[in-house]
Amino acid sequence: MTLKLDKVSRGPNLSTLVASSISREIAQGRLKPGDQLPTEQKLALTFGVSRNVIREAIARLRSEGRIWSQQGRGAFVADEPNATVLTIDYDALQQASAFRSLFELRGILEVQAAALAAQRRTDADIAAMREALETMTNVPYGSVTWLTTDLNFHKTVASATGNAYMLQFLTFVSERVRDSILASGNQKKSEELARVTIGEHQLILDAIEAQQPDAARQAMLAHLSGAARRVGLSDEPIG
Repeated sequence: MTLKLDKVSRGPNLSTLVASSISREIAQGRLKPGDQLPTEQKLALTFGVSRNVIREAIARLRSEGRIWSQQGRGAFVADEPNATVLTIDYDALQQASAFRSLFELRGILEVQAAALAAQRRTDADIAAMREALETMTNVPYGSVTWLTTDLNFHKTVASATGNAYMLQFLTFVSERVRDSILASGNQKKSEELARVTIGEHQLILDAIEAQQPDAARQAMLAHLSGAARRVGLSDEPIG
């Protein structure tokens, strides 16, 4: 078995890059169904990353149905792709059109999620949103930590819908959006953008807390349209 694996570029999304590289080996037939992957230690040396990064990449591939693993034996390529598992190819998202399409999908889901959250939220949900928003205000805008806490805020909104599938889908899509933003490095940083973005999130929270579905829907739409412009997408509204 001759694999074409190279060291990955340094960055905050190394596990995504590793998972994408292994997925490519599977898609191109160099890793076949039933083949055993190299050990964690060997993969870590090959990619030039830590074993923790390899474990995260393997966990992602396992969740996507591309591999299966067994303690004490290692990881193996799945016999056949699981058609019921949703996957979004990392390399494809480097294309602007694919990234925009993913952002549109996020908008469709999140705008409705905000309206549902306004109808169904609990006091605990509001407390979780406030905590997530407060955390965002205390970290550098545009940083890895900022993007992670931003994602956490949106997770609290999805959770407030009471729909587990909504939370699952939004988490999946939003994580891919975050990974693509980190990879592109086109998240502009400024105190003014931080103020505007925090304000957009506050309006979402206020509408959900007031149990006003239409206002929550509009606040989320305005935020996502603004976010699209901030990451270099067109000025057209998202969602």
